[in-house]
Amino acid sequence: MNTVLELFVTLSRWCRGHLDEIALALVAALLVLFGPACNAWLQRQAGSLHFLLRTLLFVLLCAVGYGLLIVQASPWLARALAQLNDYALGPALLLAFVAVGVLAERR
Repeated sequence: MNTVLELFVTLSRWCRGHLDEIALALVAALLVLFGPACNAWLQRQAGSLHFLLRTLLFVLLCAVGYGLLIVQASPWLARALAQLNDYALGPALLLAFVAVGVLAERR
């Protein structure tokens, strides 16, 4: 049991130096998974609008909406992950990436 805990502590300490990149990867993966659903929703809502207006809305959603989400959510997630202790950070990250993988597999 001590070996497993030491492994988690070692993993957590290594991950602490890379939390910004890890948070960015998680947010980007979630956007890849849920972005098409958001795009489809926007397409249904704006389907009757003029082509130029639909295109503008799509560009705003993709460039501004998704970009703003990545810029704002990644640092917030990194700060939240940094609050976890060394015994919890490694397992939480493993669980998060496995959950993203399961979601990706189901889609």
